[in-house]
Amino acid sequence: MKFTISRDALLKPLQVVSGAVERRNTLPILSNVLIQVTDHQLRMTGTDLEVELVSEVALEDSNPGDVTVPAKKLLDIVRSLPEGADVKLEASDDKVVVRSGRSRFTLSSLPASDFPNIDEWESEIQIEMNQGELKALMDKTHFSMANQDVRYYLNGMLFEVNDDVLRTVATDGHRLALSAVGLEQSALPHKQVIVPRKGVTELLRLLADDDSAVSVSLGQNHIRVSTGNMIFTSKLLDGRFPDYRRVLPTGGDRIVVADRDLLKQSCVRASILSNEKFRGVRIALSTNEVVLTANNPEQEQAEEKLEVTYDGPSFEIGFNITYLLDVLNAIEGEQVKITLSDPNSSAIVEDNADDGALYVVMPMRL
Repeated sequence: MKFTISRDALLKPLQVVSGAVERRNTLPILSNVLIQVTDHQLRMTGTDLEVELVSEVALEDSNPGDVTVPAKKLLDIVRSLPEGADVKLEASDDKVVVRSGRSRFTLSSLPASDFPNIDEWESEIQIEMNQGELKALMDKTHFSMANQDVRYYLNGMLFEVNDDVLRTVATDGHRLALSAVGLEQSALPHKQVIVPRKGVTELLRLLADDDSAVSVSLGQNHIRVSTGNMIFTSKLLDGRFPDYRRVLPTGGDRIVVADRDLLKQSCVRASILSNEKFRGVRIALSTNEVVLTANNPEQEQAEEKLEVTYDGPSFEIGFNITYLLDVLNAIEGEQVKITLSDPNSSAIVEDNADDGALYVVMPMRL
């Protein structure tokens, strides 16, 4: 196997597939990237057995063959080469030689036949949309995923398809984020899958914030996302995601409308003196005013007053300030709407500019 390619053409796809490679693992070959050369095409694959990333690049000068090489070492070599340099890669026996200019590197290799592939699987639903829509959908919900929760099905994001709507939901048991987007396709069957945390993180890294096409395939045990020159595949989490509709508060009659930026800035300032462990903030509501108060064990206190639109009865409620800030960072509109019922019930936070997004935050005792 032998090919020549420019350093710039090789670097980005190599960075893409290296995202799936685990540095610490029990199988040495999982530290490697699979390189396959066919007539005028280079195909690179990285996997940790849960997530697989494939990237393809056109070649002009090549001899077919396949091999695996250490992913991090090859990436570091290519990254360190000067821009515009040509890279020549040649495999023989159990070695791979990388040449560029007056530089020469010899890497150890392992047989391509030993490289694991994610099992063959069949897609049940295929969705066509643009990358910007998919990325925005995930951006609005990913922060509410649990992290290493014993309820393993919470350590990921729910993708739900129904008719002409794709919805993402994430919750860690204390808060919930939901976002939906309309699809050009219709009459799609109802299906729910849970994408693991690493898969969500990788997708957010890979997706572009533009209107280029992306294909999303959902199967029984896998999700696959394909763009022009990248194929991402992830195993799904087993388990049943909680019925998020049952935890959405109803009957809230105390509605607060606030300027998002002003409320966010007040929360940031109040958080400075909040308890580092519990991160609590007390919110006192009165006619057209909200007062945020945070305390810490050193007897320090922050108080922020903010004009809002509110004409309900006066009352107080406590929240985790970090949860509120996560929601305010995800909201893009100029105004935020908060619906409350009583100090012991969860709040619904909505973006006045996006009726597809909704957030639920549980109260905390202070």
